[in-house]
Amino acid sequence: MLLDSDAENDVAYELCQIVGRAILPYRSSDATDQRFGTAFFFQGTDDPVGESLLTAADLVGGPGGELGLRASVTEPAGVAPEAVAEAEIRPGWARFPGDGVAVLPTGGLHRYAGDGGWRWRVQPVPAGIAAGPEVIARLGADAGSAFVLAHGVREDGSRPLEVAIERVVRDGDTVRITTELPPGYVGAPVFVVQADAAGDVSLYCLGLVLPGVGGHPVATFDRISAVLPATPGDD
Repeated sequence: MLLDSDAENDVAYELCQIVGRAILPYRSSDATDQRFGTAFFFQGTDDPVGESLLTAADLVGGPGGELGLRASVTEPAGVAPEAVAEAEIRPGWARFPGDGVAVLPTGGLHRYAGDGGWRWRVQPVPAGIAAGPEVIARLGADAGSAFVLAHGVREDGSRPLEVAIERVVRDGDTVRITTELPPGYVGAPVFVVQADAAGDVSLYCLGLVLPGVGGHPVATFDRISAVLPATPGDD
């Protein structure tokens, strides 16, 4: 669905309120090939065991990566560190390069926080808005509005939460963002608004941004769901 600019701005604002605290900045520490991206919390079931952190497989797997923390995603104030080194978290990332996805069960993140005397205060993307096959099938060659929540990379190195309003299309089994996104957006969740056969309009999370040139493939939730709950990947 292609929205007008006012409606797009309204959706972008609401997304920040609903799932803004699901989003974390990620960076690798490889000085020769430092990569910046975004990861997000996803709640696959009502059971806390079903919570995972998701990102793009190409971002993770090397030594020394870390997740940045905003003050709004932890409590009490002033206790959590500025970043969590992924080497401190066990189990670590399960990578599924064939699907482009990496999954981190969040049990280790919660244990790490508890050991440090703080708690996560996040808003996971809920399973109820994960796009099913029928949502993906309604995408086509005509561009629709897409919303990407990510931590970009500013010139001063800061990583603010941003919303990019873009266009998404589907060509066969491939779903793509039609323009190249700024640094820091790989791994970020992609949202759309669609009307069903009855005309009811709903918000959906299509999946996550994969690396690309001149545009970006999207790892859609039919692929992501196939590896949830996380099973051993190649890590």
